[in-house]
Amino acid sequence: MKDWKSIVAVLTAVSLFILLIPTLLVLPTLVNDENGELVEESQQLEESEWTALLNDQAVEVAVYRTGSEEIEKFPLEQYIVGVVAAEMPAEFELEALKAQSLAARTYVVRQLNQGNTEGLPEGAVVSDSVSHQVFKSEAELKKSWGTEFDAKINKIRQAVAETAGQVITYEGKPIDASFFSTSNGYTENSEDYWENEIPYLRSVESPWDKESPKFTQEKTLTVEEFEAKLGVKITNKDIGKVLSRTEGERIEQIKIGEKVLTGREVREKLDLASSDFTWVLRGDEIIVTTEGYGHGVGMSQYGANGMAKDGKTYQDIVSHYYQDVTISEAEPFLKQYMVKK
Repeated sequence: MKDWKSIVAVLTAVSLFILLIPTLLVLPTLVNDENGELVEESQQLEESEWTALLNDQAVEVAVYRTGSEEIEKFPLEQYIVGVVAAEMPAEFELEALKAQSLAARTYVVRQLNQGNTEGLPEGAVVSDSVSHQVFKSEAELKKSWGTEFDAKINKIRQAVAETAGQVITYEGKPIDASFFSTSNGYTENSEDYWENEIPYLRSVESPWDKESPKFTQEKTLTVEEFEAKLGVKITNKDIGKVLSRTEGERIEQIKIGEKVLTGREVREKLDLASSDFTWVLRGDEIIVTTEGYGHGVGMSQYGANGMAKDGKTYQDIVSHYYQDVTISEAEPFLKQYMVKK
């Protein structure tokens, strides 16, 4: 009997010690400061503890809901589900949805760490609009998807889950993972549409986009509207002359009358689908035809879907549209955010 009692005593002691280990791991460490006084040092959580926290979705995203003008908080991966569902058709291939999940997560992780909340109410990190990333809650998706909700949301959840904790980095930092709907056959160098030259946002071929229903668009304006919006005067049938094109085959500069405009200026002032456009004058109307849909910088969504249909993985898609990048763990960047928070 004594032997059994001894064994029980030992096992009890071991059990208590094991139970105490997590507590011991998170006890504050006291160190001497420069004045020789004991102070509490910032604790370093073990990797397993961070993994558990992230799996429990301890990181929340504060979203400014433009409709209700309120701030709602969503667990990180739940937020990613809402972005992917709002930004990419659920009918797309799973690997394309995974690539979109990676881009969406990279965007918000970068935003969390940068803290660039200009134009947002205090406490918000992003809005649910195109100013950041479009986001829809599951209640909103149920309303718009109806009976298809379960099938669509489960597919998107799978895409998000299978890329959970992954972000796209360049030289050890999350990238500006810009994306758009449809290219004109090429993506655009960042500096050809925006101001800054970004090394991973280079022009690449994207032939899959020609299958997109958004590849060609047409818009009709009256001559009066055209002149007013662009601040030009048309004096003959020669509406304008293209002076130069970008590497992505979009209009860089165009001369209309005596005025020189950039392709981006024309696109934005006329609200065109793309800065790759042509036009013809018919009577008192101008018919503008565009190729591509969106700014053209970064990942083409329809291009990503085309690549997936060709058997490419989300890693292949990401590496094609973002040059010289690495798929990395989000954990270190989320650690930084939690410490700052």
